[in-house]
Amino acid sequence: MALNNSQYDTILRTYEQKQIQNRDLLDKRRKTVYNQVPELEKIHNSISLLGVSQARKLLNGDENALQELKEEMKKLTDRKTELLVSAGFPSDYLEPVYECADCKDTGYIGRQKCHCFQKAAIDLLYTQSNLKSILAKENFNTFSFAYYSDNHIDPVTGRSSLATMRNAHLIAHEFVDTFTDDFRNLFLYGDTGVGKTFLSNCIAKELIDRAFSVIYLTAFELFDTLAKSKFEKDDAAETMCEHIFDCDLLIIDDLGTELANSFTVSQFFLCLNERLLRRKSTIISTNLSLESLVDIYSERTFSRITSNYTMLKLTGDDIRIKKKLMNREEN
Repeated sequence: MALNNSQYDTILRTYEQKQIQNRDLLDKRRKTVYNQVPELEKIHNSISLLGVSQARKLLNGDENALQELKEEMKKLTDRKTELLVSAGFPSDYLEPVYECADCKDTGYIGRQKCHCFQKAAIDLLYTQSNLKSILAKENFNTFSFAYYSDNHIDPVTGRSSLATMRNAHLIAHEFVDTFTDDFRNLFLYGDTGVGKTFLSNCIAKELIDRAFSVIYLTAFELFDTLAKSKFEKDDAAETMCEHIFDCDLLIIDDLGTELANSFTVSQFFLCLNERLLRRKSTIISTNLSLESLVDIYSERTFSRITSNYTMLKLTGDDIRIKKKLMNREEN
């Protein structure tokens, strides 16, 4: 994922802070240990001087200097470990401290961003978007089938809302579990309040926890960002557009609530098509019927969706109303 300069600097500052804290912790450990076992400080100094003296020998042509260095270093290291353990400290107590051993808290392995940097970038984006608080409440652990009924039958499919949601719930889990290996997209449609956004959030939470980049936008936010990038050349919007096209999963919620016009129609197709070309997964939720989808966004867009998305129609009563009624009964 691309970050703007401010976001990038924010993450690098956290790594700098980690390095300072780690050095302070190591210094405190050394003081504690050296006070109890003075010989360990002498060994530490000997190791530092040994490398310099043996390097000089190598430069002067001493072919045995490298082997002598290895042997002497092993003796000093073994003695250091022996003294630490006998004094009741872990054998690695004086080793450098890292939160991420892979990149040694630099954020990079060579020239490549470390996995911890990618996770930090995702965490930063979601902290700034305030979505974390939502995902803490709406996830697979808090999901309940209690709001769906065997008695609510869809006249078109003949299936109950409970059976429909059980199937959608299974597909959502499969979507997450096969995300790395199987390129898939989901199109969730149905009446208001039947759980489309909740199911999308369940998927988002799982993938974020696995360090995938996920961007959630309402349709209004999506088209507003695209418009600002195109017409106002807004830097923040242009950066967000990079995320929109390249994040691992884009969630477009409430499609159809925006003011539809020629710009939104063309940009919607562009967004879907670009992500298909890049093989980046997308989840779309809408209250629109399939007929309305064709009327508003064109046959071409409808064809892209039906050809490349798993279509899931959710049915049932408005869960928000059900929750309110249940709360009243409890109180």
